Amino acid sequence: MMPVVTLGSELEMAIPIVGIVFGCFVWVSSIVVSGIKEAKATKQREESRREIAAYIAEGSMSPEQGERLMQAGEKPAGKKT
Repeated sequence: MMPVVTLGSELEMAIPIVGIVFGCFVWVSSIVVSGIKEAKATKQREESRREIAAYIAEGSMSPEQGERLMQAGEKPAGKKT
């Protein structure tokens, strides 16, 4: 007697494949989003540093005030978040 091929027998192999593909998609997406987030934060931090340097150059802020502002925005050593 010939084995009967049904829709249910084909799904046994498809479900793990779909799960693996979906998991990889989520993983790659999270890496991309994390990279974009970090790049945006770095850009904003550098813009702020340039603005502070411009204020110091024009004389409306002392170098000590600028240094305090720049240090206030930095993350404490050892913390990533």
